[in-house]
Amino acid sequence: MAEKTINITVAGIGGQGVLKFTDILADLLFHAGFDVKKSEVHGMSQRGGSVSSEVRYGSSVASPMIPEGESDYLVVLENSQLEINRHKLREGGILITPDDVPLDKLTNPKALNTMLLGALAAHLGLDPELWIRELKAFLPEKLHALNVEMFQLGYQYRK
Repeated sequence: MAEKTINITVAGIGGQGVLKFTDILADLLFHAGFDVKKSEVHGMSQRGGSVSSEVRYGSSVASPMIPEGESDYLVVLENSQLEINRHKLREGGILITPDDVPLDKLTNPKALNTMLLGALAAHLGLDPELWIRELKAFLPEKLHALNVEMFQLGYQYRK
């Protein structure tokens, strides 16, 4: 179990699945035995505006809010949101963007969040089968094959 609190910020625009991404992430971490806190900012998400969500996990997490410049991971689903959110990433933190996954293999643009979830999962050290089980729990059965494939592509891709 993580002794220190791990901070993850996910940013994108409305409709990209930022909140679904962090719902899956937080639920998986909770089921893996971590204390988990989550917060989100919707902004103008209904009109394609900025959306961000934060997940903190570890053995004991006091607050859902990540202090400024303390995100260990920043996942950006839309490159236009990179500069808006870059200040949240700590020095030495890990940035994951659409440029870090095989976009040429993305068969459905709505599954980009799942591909980037796979890229993040590769850094967190938890069994990939846990992630796949979590994806299937959150998504309708008709979307399982697509999302498992996109997750695995993101998980395996090394730029």
